[in-house]
Amino acid sequence: HVQLVESGGGSVQAGGSLRLSCTASGLTYSSYYMGWFRQVPGNEREWVASIHTGGRAYYAEHAKGRFTISQDNAKNTVFLQMNSLKPEDTAMYYCAVCPFYYTAPQRQSYWGQGTQVTVP
Repeated sequence: HVQLVESGGGSVQAGGSLRLSCTASGLTYSSYYMGWFRQVPGNEREWVASIHTGGRAYYAEHAKGRFTISQDNAKNTVFLQMNSLKPEDTAMYYCAVCPFYYTAPQRQSYWGQGTQVTVP
């Protein structure tokens, strides 16, 4: 049974920072991509960043330069460090796992429950 658990969301003023975490359990892939997505009610879920278990990271254009994805493979945990946050970053943030590099939400294999980020 695969489970992804996110944490670290909250409310922060514009210009501030947050660090999201996602811990996976039950995965049986030998290698995979863990990614972060975000969604505002009424909008489609949007890809933010992904990282392969080998360490290579990928970013959406809106995340480059402000967000950093990293991982602790020993703990099956991925992090999203978000700096210089803007009101438009307000969303529910989800982590997802896929054995291949896909940025489309519908191609992801597993999802966490989400953590809310609010930038008033």
